[in-house]
Amino acid sequence: MSKKKSTKKPSLAVVGATGAVGTVMLSILSERKDVWGEIRLIASARSAGKKLMCRGEELTVVALTPEAFDGIDVAMFDVPDEISEVWAPIAVERGAVVVDNSAAFRMDPKVPLVVPEVNPKDAKKRPKGIISNPNCTTLSMIVAMGALNKKFDLKELVVASYQAASGAGQPGIDTLREQLKLVAGTNAGEETGDVRKLVTDLGAFPAPLALNVIPWAGSLKEDGYTSEELKVRNESRKILGMPKLKVSTTCVRVPVLTTHSLAVHATFKKEVTRKAAQKVLQKAAGVTLLDDPENKKFPTPNDAVGTDATWVGRVRQSLDDKKSIDLFLCGDNLRKGAALNTAQIAELLAVEFSA
Repeated sequence: MSKKKSTKKPSLAVVGATGAVGTVMLSILSERKDVWGEIRLIASARSAGKKLMCRGEELTVVALTPEAFDGIDVAMFDVPDEISEVWAPIAVERGAVVVDNSAAFRMDPKVPLVVPEVNPKDAKKRPKGIISNPNCTTLSMIVAMGALNKKFDLKELVVASYQAASGAGQPGIDTLREQLKLVAGTNAGEETGDVRKLVTDLGAFPAPLALNVIPWAGSLKEDGYTSEELKVRNESRKILGMPKLKVSTTCVRVPVLTTHSLAVHATFKKEVTRKAAQKVLQKAAGVTLLDDPENKKFPTPNDAVGTDATWVGRVRQSLDDKKSIDLFLCGDNLRKGAALNTAQIAELLAVEFSA
């Protein structure tokens, strides 16, 4: 959808402003370069009237209605799939370009799936007026893998993810916190099954998450895979423009509040040494390389939380294949994994409107 050029700053709507990702989004908007004119906060009717701070200004949340999008140039959606499915086309009809953080449109061939460090030009190809933001697990690795792909030609990925409770939204955060309270100060973990005895309310997860890991994230799909595992495969292919890329993924939920981690075995068409991979990652936009095993320095979720970069360490050439490397990555799933990437896409649009 084309827009008239203007010297005025474009207007922005944040849909789902009161949610977990929406709250991070408001913080990010306050931290980044001011490219927006009016910022309008939109949420459900029950949240209408709430006051939230953004860019040092107190803004009033308005209810989600068609009229809420009038005069809006770009609308960032941080809401569940079913809400995006209904309301994103309505926002487009009202004249906005939508940047959607849900899974509703990610695999739609007429909707680009964009990571600004990897495929920014795809943001210009939006016949439906919608641009999708990838899943937080994919985003936790794709910036680094995109940089390596440009140099060494990626052929295959084998991924194990270690996903934070916040990947399940606010209910996931609440569940882990409540379970940690239950086991704190006890001898839980010393006897088989005693965590289950203490934790009777599983909340957002299929098993206790406190003092535990769960080899499951998302919903059941075909052949025993979960939705999260298929997202990593399908979204990586679309972002990189490699529809036949081989991707195998196992997603695991871990007792961490924020930041997803991934262990990746990547195979390329060209030979790749440890030093060559480190050199690429050191220069890659959006990547922080922390790889000093001699001094036990490597990324952990605690390093990445609250930061914008993908953190990478434990880079090793495969012992059995000179065209493969192993590495460990961490990325804040609420920032780059959701809110930040959405904001970066919106900023690409702001440049268009201001040109």
